[in-house]
Amino acid sequence: MSDNVSTSPRKRTAKWLGAAAVAALIAGGAVESGLVAPSPAHAELRSISQPVQNVPSFADVIDQVKPAVVAVKVKVQNVADRDDDEDGQQFSMPDLPPGHPMERFFRQFRDQMPGRGDRGPRQERPRQFGQALGSGFFVSDDGYVVTNNHVVDNASEVQITMDDGKTLDAKVIGTDAKTDLALLKVEGKDFPYVRLASQKARIGDWVMAIGNPFGLGGTVTAGIVSAQHRDIGSGPYDDYIQIDASVNKGNSGGPTFNLSGEVVGVNTAIFSPSGGNVGIAFAIPASTVESVVASLKDKGTVTRGYIGVQMQPVTKEIAEAIGLKEPKGVLVAEAMKDSPAAKAGVRTGDTIIAADGQPIKEAKDLSRKVANIAPGKSVSLTLWREGKERTVTLEVGSQPKGA
Repeated sequence: MSDNVSTSPRKRTAKWLGAAAVAALIAGGAVESGLVAPSPAHAELRSISQPVQNVPSFADVIDQVKPAVVAVKVKVQNVADRDDDEDGQQFSMPDLPPGHPMERFFRQFRDQMPGRGDRGPRQERPRQFGQALGSGFFVSDDGYVVTNNHVVDNASEVQITMDDGKTLDAKVIGTDAKTDLALLKVEGKDFPYVRLASQKARIGDWVMAIGNPFGLGGTVTAGIVSAQHRDIGSGPYDDYIQIDASVNKGNSGGPTFNLSGEVVGVNTAIFSPSGGNVGIAFAIPASTVESVVASLKDKGTVTRGYIGVQMQPVTKEIAEAIGLKEPKGVLVAEAMKDSPAAKAGVRTGDTIIAADGQPIKEAKDLSRKVANIAPGKSVSLTLWREGKERTVTLEVGSQPKGA
């Protein structure tokens, strides 16, 4: 028997009627008499469509928090690539990509201009100003604003634009390059502000990013927390939240909110081969923001703890050689002379496997732990030495400048 069986007009009519019934059910309309009754397949279609009605709306939360988010406009001082000859003639280098084959030609042309041969080495070039854009948010009603350090780096002037369009001058209170955070202050009171979340965001949680991408202030995007504890190689304390909400140039310094309207992170970087959003963005966790902002507000700088050890990872081979059942902790390559660690008896070859009872898996675990301890306070280190555990207690020092 052939598989190409023709369908009679009556059967075709029944098929169309069934489709009409499904369409009416999905649209929420009445099924007119004469149409077939819903079958289990129709009920299944309806149940599949039901969860769409339960997708959360972010509108109420956005209404509450959006007034606290600001656009940050920065005037940045840089050097113009230009020369003036003695007669007032000017030569400006064309805007060429680095390494462009015509760059050398234009530089030679500039050096051969009349008067250049008598002037000797090229004079210091005049200063010129550029502009940078970013985002930020109020963390108090008296005008403190959080943003990224890289947004205000080398700033000569900073202004913020509020959600209602009002523009205010801002002062940089302090910056911390190692966590890429900065604290600004504007004059006034009764500003709308938001709170930092006390609970860490979980993978899969809904989040919303608000910021100033490409200068388009007040832009809201949404997504989920994609991953935790990301190390992107930007600094010694990398511990980023990864989100898939759309983040682009200009979102830097803006907040990422949870569904309660609390800030779970500060957007600081994107991964993008093209320079645009590909759904991989990184935010500084609220716990880091809280401690850094408190220090910047109090002192204008961040003071971190220091014990003075140079570390290297514990590989599987090293673990076997020193008698550890598994690779863990950090191997002390050197205890710096006169450092808190050296004074407490820590020495080369020791493996630090815990700090204040908390396991240390890798070097950054120890760095973050020690950095968050105020200088002058004590920390207990669990060492693995000569096949045995031992504990030493030391007083944490202040991290040297430039360390």
